Amino acid sequence: MELGMLHWFECPVSAPQGDIIREHLELMVKAEELGFDSVWPAEHHFSEFALMGAPQVTLAAVAARTSRIRLGSGVVVLPFHHPVRIAEDFAFLDQMSGGRIALGVGRGHQPLEFAGFEVEPANARAMFDEGVQLVRRLWTGERVSFAGRHYRVQNLTVQPRPLQQPHPPIYMACVSPESFEHCGRLGCHLLYSAAFGLTPAQARLGIAKFRYGRVESGLEAATGRTACLLMIYPGRSMEQARADFRGPVTWYYRTFSRHIAPIVGALPGYADYARARDFAAVVDFDALVDTPSLVCGDVEHCTEKLIALGREFGFDELLCWTRMGGLASAKVIAAMELLSGEILPAVRCALSN
Repeated sequence: MELGMLHWFECPVSAPQGDIIREHLELMVKAEELGFDSVWPAEHHFSEFALMGAPQVTLAAVAARTSRIRLGSGVVVLPFHHPVRIAEDFAFLDQMSGGRIALGVGRGHQPLEFAGFEVEPANARAMFDEGVQLVRRLWTGERVSFAGRHYRVQNLTVQPRPLQQPHPPIYMACVSPESFEHCGRLGCHLLYSAAFGLTPAQARLGIAKFRYGRVESGLEAATGRTACLLMIYPGRSMEQARADFRGPVTWYYRTFSRHIAPIVGALPGYADYARARDFAAVVDFDALVDTPSLVCGDVEHCTEKLIALGREFGFDELLCWTRMGGLASAKVIAAMELLSGEILPAVRCALSN
């Protein structure tokens, strides 16, 4: 099991925005020092919900200060960008970083962001599908011509070429049940979250659909990787960990619920986002700690829960969402040290037996 960190760049406090940005960058550099396998900055726009509008800019800064850690976007909202630009930017990053790039992509879900980029949410899935296909073809083809509903290119070559062959891995963010199978059919790796009440049975079904989709597309089921995002915060005591994390977690869920307008649930393919919004609006921290959505407590508790989740969910990569809701960097680093130094070695040992 690989261990990564998600970074949202949220801004819930009155601290200068530059300070928040620099804190996240330092934490991503620190992740390599502590032995983490990957870091994943997210993309969001136009609110305090997150300050990171261009993950590739962040990844370039982190690439310049690291040498080993894998650099993923968690995720690029593909309908907000022309696929040619994404193919170019991430091919350049792959060369710059020595082949450490993973492209995580999603289709978006926030009405404010769709309006800001003048993208119709009803078109997002088709734009996303064409975007994934075009990026992959630009990375692997010498001269590419593509004629879709939303994008057209003629006899185009992207330079530089990505260093990884045949191309950097592409991860697709999935929420709805049908998107798991669709991810497999597109030939992407799977990125999903348990943050909104996903049960082990639902996760296993989704992963089975993902692998089925790969087989239906002529790919090997076993070569598709699965990455699971979890809210995780270990501390030296159960009381200290939960006191630290209660406020940040509550802030995230309430803010998320405000940013998902009711119209989302009425659009094709967005019903599960409406359910996530409703979940976030009323969820209680004390109830959440007893579910797979949240891992928070002392080292023993977090280790045992991650072993159980690893067995029940069966993911290859664990992405930790620890720096959230303005949690102080010193507390995040202390949690990262426990994760990399004590918890993950025990989890890996248990899951290998």
